[in-house]
This record gives sequence, C-alpha cells and structure tokens, in this order.
Amino acid sequence: MSEKLKAGILGGTGMVGQRFISLLENHPWFEVTTIAASPRSAGKTYAEAVGDRWKMTTPMPEAVKDIVVMNVNEVEKVASQVDFVFSAVDMTKEEIKKIEEEYAKTETPVVSNNSAHRWTPDVPMVVPEINPEHMKVIDFQKKRLGTERGFVAVKPNCSIQSYAPVLTAWQEFEPYEVVATTYQAISGAGKTFKDWPEMEGNIIPYIGGEEEKSEKEPLRIWGKIEDGVIVPAASPVITCQCIRVPVLNGHTAAVFVKFKKKATKEQLVEKLLQFKGVPQELELPSAPKQFIQYLEEDNRPQVALDVDFENGMGISVGRLREDTVYDWKFVGLSHNTVRGAAGGAVLCAELLKSQGYITKK
Repeated sequence: MSEKLKAGILGGTGMVGQRFISLLENHPWFEVTTIAASPRSAGKTYAEAVGDRWKMTTPMPEAVKDIVVMNVNEVEKVASQVDFVFSAVDMTKEEIKKIEEEYAKTETPVVSNNSAHRWTPDVPMVVPEINPEHMKVIDFQKKRLGTERGFVAVKPNCSIQSYAPVLTAWQEFEPYEVVATTYQAISGAGKTFKDWPEMEGNIIPYIGGEEEKSEKEPLRIWGKIEDGVIVPAASPVITCQCIRVPVLNGHTAAVFVKFKKKATKEQLVEKLLQFKGVPQELELPSAPKQFIQYLEEDNRPQVALDVDFENGMGISVGRLREDTVYDWKFVGLSHNTVRGAAGGAVLCAELLKSQGYITKK
C-alpha cells in the first residue's frame, strides 16, 4: 500500500467528494488517506460527518469510514498528510481560487473539479484525450506561484463532455458553427430526488452560469499555449441552451453542426470510433478503452441504457443525420459526475502522474 500516492479530498462530504471516494476505492495508484471538509464536519469520522447524506448507489467504502475529517481551512496541516489533493470544495469562486492556490503553495498539486480556476490563464483545463499537452503550462504557473511541485490543474464543465469530444474527433472537417441544447441531470446540482422532489416530472429551463461555460470552455480546450498562457481557439462559434431535466445521472446534448469541408455519415462515424488519445495509449487506470461509441438505433443513446458506458467514462453518440438548415445533427450522452466531474479529475491526476507532475512528496 505504501507505494501508492497519498490523495486528499478537499470537500469530501459533498456529492462530488463522495464520487471521488467511491471511484478511488481500490485505485491501483492512489489511496485516499485524508479527507477535509468544512469546520462543522472536522473532528468527526467520515461516516459520522456524512451521516445519512451518502448519495452514491454503492456503499461507503470501509477504508474511509473511520478517517477523521480535517478542517479544509487548516491548509498546512492537511497538506502535510498528502502527496496531492482533489478539490471539490463548496465555497464562493473567490474563496476557492484562494484556497486552491494556498494548497499549491505548500508544494501540494491540486486537481480541481471546481470552476474557479478554469479561466486562470496559466492553469490547464484538460480533457486528457483532447488536450494533454496543456499540462505544460504548469511550468509557467509554478514560476508565478514560486513553487517547485505545487500547482493547480482543473477539468472542464460537465455539460461539454457529451459534445466537445465529438467535435474534436471531427476537427479535420472544420466545424465552424454549433448549436447545442443540453438536458442536464439533477446530480449536476449535487442533488438527488430525495433532496429535490420538485424536480420530479419537471423541467427547469435555466442553470446558472452553465450556458456561458458550455459555449466558451471548448474553445479554451482547443486553444494553444502562447507566452506561458493558454489562448483559446477562435472557432467554432458555439451557442447553447442548458435545461435541467428529471434524471439523476447523465447529461444529454442535442447538437447541430456546420462544417467547412464535406463529410459523409460513414466518415463521421469512423472518426468517432477511431478517436482516442494519450489515456488510451498509456492505458491509464481510469481510461475507457473505447472513448466514443456510436449507436445505430433511432432511440439511443438513452440515459437508462447508456450512461454507464465504460464505467461512466465513455461518451455515447447516436442519431447522426443530415440536417435541412445545418449540415449534420446528433445526440450525445455523458455521465456528468463520473466523466464530467470526479472521474474526469481522477483521469487528469493519472495523466499528471504519468507526465511526472504528481510524485511522492
């Protein structure tokens, strides 16, 4: 066990923190040794702190039940126990920015699920299959922070996972205009139906801040490092609507695309099936073997049937067809708390370890 890297979870009692803990159970490289949360949870065992608020469908791992929760604000104390941390803290954006940088300055790498640092110019925001090279910006970030091994890296918003990988697979056909509507699960708000009964049989046509993230974050992922910062790509132009729907897990996207270069359906499907990246080449522990699957049936992808494809780390695509106004349209599906949140961050940490950015202290 001692060979594993010691991982801490900041904000370990919330829904994404719980997802981190369940995904890291029996992880071959990482072991959860430290859990930190708000002062009101500090001093309790993890089982006591969570109480009846465990939201995963699998039971709480035995290995974490008796871990005594630390106060997330005692940065030096928490950092001294770990090799690196995952961040899923529930604070204001400014507080998150501040505390994640404080952890980084203790020479502790921070792999964050939060949005606070997604637009910090020298913080990489990475989908490991798409832009692993962006991790190189960490070298510039360390100079700014004055650190040797401490840094912050983030994963992007859950809403873009069901279409940004698809558009990446099709880059040679030069998509230049995209309309996407996302139908987003309630777990994206950290809720279950027990917590949010008014969502049953209901749709809410607004999710705060989500449309801007869905339109802009893919462009940052497709950007380039210039002069020590990430400069976002200029195209394609994306316009988005984000709608909350009565589904527990799984974000579905209905997407329309215009291309500069003509493509056949066969070519587009082939590109999806062939699309892979560094995680597949390195066989990282959390990497899906098949990143994107294409489903021919008219009624797929469906949340009930397809959300757990590749343990929730794969993307499911269907209904690819020519459009009368745009060139092509399709439906994509991704698991919002696995690929879209904790699982995506775990894969980022695996990539960072393989690149030599996360090591034993």
